[in-house]
Amino acid sequence: MSQLEQAYQVIKKPVVTEKATDQQAARNAYTFRVPLAANKVEIRNAVEKLFDVKVESVNTLRVIGKVKVRGRSIGRAQNWKKAMVALADGQTIDIF
Repeated sequence: MSQLEQAYQVIKKPVVTEKATDQQAARNAYTFRVPLAANKVEIRNAVEKLFDVKVESVNTLRVIGKVKVRGRSIGRAQNWKKAMVALADGQTIDIF
């Protein structure tokens, strides 16, 4: 498997929320959904490889899935990991 294919497996999709958009404007940080097993080094390398930018820092957190109730059946949303990637000054990613 090539390095580009590995990078696409690490970066699943961007998180587009109001808070993520505010961080993008305020501190040049982009938010991505990544696998639970991904670490900061893998995330940094994947973002640098895919978008050709210089990453300053990577912060990660695990999002616990909410309990969902539909009638009498109770389920649970999947747990997932969020990565907030801060870029160097002057660097941007065109997500949209």
